[in-house]
Amino acid sequence: MGRLDGRVAIVTGAARGIGAAEAVRLAQDGADVAVFDILADQLHDTITRVTAAGVRAMPVVCDVTNSAQVKESVETVVEHFGHIDILVNNAGVLRDNLLFKMSDDDWDTVIDIHLKGTFLCTREAQKFMVKQRYGKIVMTSSISALGNRGQSNYSSAKAGLQGMARTMAIELGPFNINVNVVAPGFIVTDMLHQMAARMGKTFEELQGDIAKMIPMRRLGTVEDIASVVAFLASDDAAYISGETIYIAGGPVGVLM
Repeated sequence: MGRLDGRVAIVTGAARGIGAAEAVRLAQDGADVAVFDILADQLHDTITRVTAAGVRAMPVVCDVTNSAQVKESVETVVEHFGHIDILVNNAGVLRDNLLFKMSDDDWDTVIDIHLKGTFLCTREAQKFMVKQRYGKIVMTSSISALGNRGQSNYSSAKAGLQGMARTMAIELGPFNINVNVVAPGFIVTDMLHQMAARMGKTFEELQGDIAKMIPMRRLGTVEDIASVVAFLASDDAAYISGETIYIAGGPVGVLM
């Protein structure tokens, strides 16, 4: 018996990276999973890994910044599975640049995907959760919420998600809906490879430099994040709501 048996989850940005790992971990714990991403050609791998856990999977191509698409996508999931119990808001992008170089598009793209996308998906999912008086919502912030050079857009978005979650936890708590946040530190993903390229370093060089700053002396894995998300999506976390959990290998103040 898995602790999420009988549950239905939506994970956004789940074609790869942290989102894919979250979808797989929820499946391993027994949940059926709707895999949301705008990258239609990259959904197959996650779907294959989810079904390998012995549960049902549903690929959904969705632009989380498009209100109509989000509404239709969430409704399609409910029509297919019968209900929705878990929402993991993971979709996100980087458009890093120093303030004086940052374009309007750099700002708008990051803010829209992280903040508007999370708002739209949560607004639609909670309609069904409120009716059944049950739900688990997890948002994805970052240690960059505390501020990071070249990320005024990303840091603002990630900090905003923490405030959004606290507010939604207050509003949705009376309906037995938990809303929490995970805030990863440096995790081995494609985004970190992109960071190395921007800095003119090899991935191995950047990884070594970062590891020296982390008390546990290693970067995180996508599985490190997925395991915490699975906990927050379960009834083991029934009395936790409105909280941000930093997953960074040490106290976040020493990492920036």
